[in-house]
Amino acid sequence: MTLPGYTSDLRPDQLPHPHLIGLAGPSCAGKSEIAQRLAAVLDAPVLLLDSYYHDLAHLPPEERRLANFDLPEALDVDLLTGHLQGLSQGKEIEAPVYDFTRHVRTKEIRRVPVAAFVIVEGLFALYWESIRDLLNLRIFVDAPDEVCLQRRIDRDVRERGRSPEAVVEQFRTTVRPMAERYLLPTKRFADLVLDGTLPLEQSLAAVLGHLGMPLSR
Repeated sequence: MTLPGYTSDLRPDQLPHPHLIGLAGPSCAGKSEIAQRLAAVLDAPVLLLDSYYHDLAHLPPEERRLANFDLPEALDVDLLTGHLQGLSQGKEIEAPVYDFTRHVRTKEIRRVPVAAFVIVEGLFALYWESIRDLLNLRIFVDAPDEVCLQRRIDRDVRERGRSPEAVVEQFRTTVRPMAERYLLPTKRFADLVLDGTLPLEQSLAAVLGHLGMPLSR
């Protein structure tokens, strides 16, 4: 895929429209690392689907913890679609900020500016047709269960205040079953499938090659 009319000297407002790059895949398969590295090379903002979980502030804390966050319905797809439509038209958007320690949407917002490229990263980036139709490049990042689980334990204990036992139980009861039912089938929509266990530079080279751009850019 080559980007017609693209040169590094063009301003975003001179482009036909920003290119949206979607990265989907299982939890902790390596999406975030690839998205961040790609964003640095392309000077692109990253829009996290994790920001669009429904606000559970109306529920008691114990009920929030029982919510299934591995269902597509856990996300506010209407707000997400509207924001992606705005970005695809070259408009800045105000993305929500989600607090995973309390399972609520905070009062903060994150401005996502107009850019030549925007990275859209999250479990279900390829799930909804309305979202897929807005993406110029669809990427699926995959990794073995044991790798994903260990990475998830490390992340959730460090960043979300959870115990290793709770993380393993959630992975067993909801994360993996929901991935098999809803997430893994979206792999067929990908233009490019990446192995999340490979070195980042190798994955980056594959994406840039698909974009028709040199790795040295």
